[in-house]
Amino acid sequence: MALYAIGDTHLSLSSAKPMDVFGGRWENYVEKLREGMSVLTEDDVCVICGDISWAVSLEEAEQDFKFLDSFPGRKIILKGNHDYWWNTANKINNFFKEKEISSISILHNNFHLYGDVAICGTRGWFYEEETHGGEHDKKIMNRELMRLEASLKAAGEREKLAFLHYPPIFNTYVCDELIEILERYGVKLCCFGHIHGLGHRFAFQGKRGNVEYKLVSADFIDFHPLKILN
Repeated sequence: MALYAIGDTHLSLSSAKPMDVFGGRWENYVEKLREGMSVLTEDDVCVICGDISWAVSLEEAEQDFKFLDSFPGRKIILKGNHDYWWNTANKINNFFKEKEISSISILHNNFHLYGDVAICGTRGWFYEEETHGGEHDKKIMNRELMRLEASLKAAGEREKLAFLHYPPIFNTYVCDELIEILERYGVKLCCFGHIHGLGHRFAFQGKRGNVEYKLVSADFIDFHPLKILN
């Protein structure tokens, strides 16, 4: 039994946006993911930190979900900035049930268990990435902060790990509000994705305060899920 994490699978099995066009590490990335995800066993859990699929609807994403569902173990997914297919929890869960996608669960205002450890998280946000700190940005950030706290609070007194899409610390950007919540709820480890290519060098990894931060974007970890816990 092991806990893994990977981000940014960017699947496009039913749409016309394969990441192969970017070349480099992304060439033949579906086969690289197939090989990487094959390490999972039925007792394992793999958290996928957003940007699951380029699809714009649940129906279009069906083949991408079934690709992930074909691997052993449980997969827990959270929303990324390119997951345009994302819908209400009820619609997603009903879609999975209808399509007999049984190994994928969503992390959204809730938590999941890996043994006695609580898997918590949300998408997160960059103030500066979209509208440079405007009112729209602030509204989205506040909503993400509430979702993260709701997830952590729901986990009670359990040991907590946090999984985000956006990095809390990147280059000169530090999301103090998000970090404060992680510290206050005693989170020991925070995994995140979103960062690709040359940006890898600017993603903070290591310990800051009481929290250790890890980048798990698929192209950074060579499309092999990173083992978090045994």
